Amino acid sequence: MGLQIARIAPLRKVPPHVSPIKANLLCLLSMLAWAAGLPAAEYLIDAIPPLPLTALRMVLAAALLLPLWWWQEGAGTIRRAPWVRGILIGWLMLGMAGILLVVAQAHSDPVTVAIVSAAMPVMGITLECMTTGRRVTLFLIFGLVLSIAGGVLAYAESMGGFQFGIGALAALGLIACYTLGSHLTITGLPGMTPLGRCTLTLAGAAIATTLVAAGGAILGAPSVDWPALGLREGVALLVFALFGVTLAQLFWISAIGNLGIGLASLHMNAAPFYVMVFMVALGAPWNWIQAAGAAIVAAGVMVAQIQPAKPSLRMN
Repeated sequence: MGLQIARIAPLRKVPPHVSPIKANLLCLLSMLAWAAGLPAAEYLIDAIPPLPLTALRMVLAAALLLPLWWWQEGAGTIRRAPWVRGILIGWLMLGMAGILLVVAQAHSDPVTVAIVSAAMPVMGITLECMTTGRRVTLFLIFGLVLSIAGGVLAYAESMGGFQFGIGALAALGLIACYTLGSHLTITGLPGMTPLGRCTLTLAGAAIATTLVAAGGAILGAPSVDWPALGLREGVALLVFALFGVTLAQLFWISAIGNLGIGLASLHMNAAPFYVMVFMVALGAPWNWIQAAGAAIVAAGVMVAQIQPAKPSLRMN
């Protein structure tokens, strides 16, 4: 497939374009946008099966970004882009992950999907250690523990205990696909801008998921219940695509190009809190324990980025 992690291309780091503070802010904005899309999915899951729903999201998101990419960087850049690689990475990061997201929500709820993402920092940091030689520090380990602890606290509170069913298993699979795909977007598409990387992988995901959805329809897979769709579902689909995919991906790709997938993924453990905030706006009660979990995650993110002091050489 040509997606071997260490052999896609020389592991060239994209020069940082923003400060660590701005990169962390981009992560926060990405999580907020992603969380805003999850409640919208609840209005779509019953009417649209996973394959066509994922394809619709990706096509709509790509349609929103492609004109912006063309306007910013020109038609020549789009023609020269590595489209085959973009399609493969987009299918893994957004296509497979998108299908698993819909399956996860169909068998659980938005908060559960966000909470299982506590595994993402472990996956991301392990991946960086294996492929880029990232050095593990005590601060990084402590920050990782805090981040996971915050996510687990929110998980236990929202579910009333620990449960692991089909929904949680699908959510774990989507996190694995998304983590690996995010890493490949940076290492496998060197020299591209965040907008180019984001749009290319989204367009690739749109092409791949549309082909898969069409194939499923030909083979008799469940189809869209079009009469059940109305204005509410149309608005929900737009929110799901605009916030949950387009903005979330654009902020995310910009952030991981500067922080790396390991540190950026620590922010994912605060997603349950952001989901709860949007659910509160829709009428759900406020939960202080989940808020405390988010605060613990935030502390973990800050601790993990502390750089240990290098020993100084003294001249006697």
